[in-house]
Amino acid sequence: MPFLRQRPLLVLLLSCLLLVQLPLAPRAQAKDLDTIFRDTLEDLLGKQDKQRKKQQVPRSAEEIKLTFAPLVRDVAHSVVNVFTAKVVEVNRSPFSGDPFFERFFGRKFGESFGGPRRRERMQNSLGSGVIVSEDGIVLTNYHVIENADEVKVVLNDGADYDAEIILKDEKSDLAVLRIKDSKDTFDAIRIADSENVEVGDLVLAIGNPFGVGQTVTSGIVSAVARSRVGINDFDFFIQTDAAINPGNSGGALINMRGELIGINTAIYSRSGGSIGIGFAIPSNMARVVLRTVEQGADVVTRPWIGVTTQEVTSEIAESLGMRRPGGVLVSSVYPDGPADRAGLKSGDVIIGINRKVLMNDDELGYRLDTIGIGGEAELVVVSGRDRRVVSLRLEPAPETTPRRATKLDEEAVLGGATIANLSPAVAQEVGLPGSGKGVVVLGVEQYSRAAANGVQKGDMVREINGSEVESVDEVVKAVSRQSRRGWQVVLERGGRRIVFERNGQFFRQYLQ
Repeated sequence: MPFLRQRPLLVLLLSCLLLVQLPLAPRAQAKDLDTIFRDTLEDLLGKQDKQRKKQQVPRSAEEIKLTFAPLVRDVAHSVVNVFTAKVVEVNRSPFSGDPFFERFFGRKFGESFGGPRRRERMQNSLGSGVIVSEDGIVLTNYHVIENADEVKVVLNDGADYDAEIILKDEKSDLAVLRIKDSKDTFDAIRIADSENVEVGDLVLAIGNPFGVGQTVTSGIVSAVARSRVGINDFDFFIQTDAAINPGNSGGALINMRGELIGINTAIYSRSGGSIGIGFAIPSNMARVVLRTVEQGADVVTRPWIGVTTQEVTSEIAESLGMRRPGGVLVSSVYPDGPADRAGLKSGDVIIGINRKVLMNDDELGYRLDTIGIGGEAELVVVSGRDRRVVSLRLEPAPETTPRRATKLDEEAVLGGATIANLSPAVAQEVGLPGSGKGVVVLGVEQYSRAAANGVQKGDMVREINGSEVESVDEVVKAVSRQSRRGWQVVLERGGRRIVFERNGQFFRQYLQ
């Protein structure tokens, strides 16, 4: 269970508008931009009540259900415990593997203090999961099974099964398991449409907190479309006050019909225990991952429209003549991409997608993912003082330059790093906003020289020994000619250039 650092949660000013219908007027008269935005929101608010069913509020003791027991009995067998084991390496010597001592005394330093530099041991962890098909497909969190060598699923009645990992999606923090070598039929949970979830709905959270066994807690939906909470690349959650604790990760958040509306994922906490602020991945995102499995793929391929965007902050809103922030600002448009073909331009503001109000780029990514490749997105776009609706077909990001993924030799300055040529597909894969030329780090092997030097996934390799590099071949050639006693590598990370430099036994890292 990841825990969030203490910092204030951003309030979504328009979260109550997510399930309402945008007017599809082809073009508005020239108006003040804020007037256009305000008129759109007023239209949405006016139609909200017509779209939603009226829900009865209990008015007497007879109308209040005094127990959740029948509901829990229906779904208890669908929520499982997930136990994992992985082999990890630990240092025998406190000096072994330390980058400082290795730079001065060599990489074999420490072997004289007790044999090999590292030894292996088994590390166990636990979490929860949800059975989503009768043949034993289980949905859980990526962080529950990350790097696991063995996975075991234990049912509510104590029956245990070996399981295999058939899909891992780090971006959404979801993973799919399959129970192995079993002819049993399992109780699968029904999956609800998370778009129908409303603030105030009663919910139950079911999981295995702290390994004590299956536990049920109740609460309400505190917020929908909660973003900017800093959990992972995917940042769009259902918030609940139902108690969620370590071990609940991967468990079920269900509605009063016994349907899955979310996968419990994280909490906001100062102590490590629940304080009534928990987050669940919406079930519609889980559908995206399960759809990938049904199609026989083991990697989630996400839609691409060919734009880079930024949130419309209060400052940007003021500069655009808007009284309140909302939507996303188009920063750049990829030539001949879906957005370019639909006529989007740099400076346009996207304020809605498929009849949903759009608040930020996290929500844009979520909406595109749930529509899926091949689907159609209708965007409400404000250009200058005009509002228009454009339609575009979603497609996978192209690999315009072959990636040539290459793992660098351990003795190289970037040894243990896997690099690739940049393209829109690779940029999307590692979470980079742009897609120009260059070489990007796809991954870094643990305990490698690159890891010791501070290289991270998503870093762009810009220069080696004073020479610019723009392809994998150029990087491979440059590191093959380097001196082990003196070298310089310039990386770009988050828009800032970082210099890694070695001169003899001295190493330093600084911002350029």
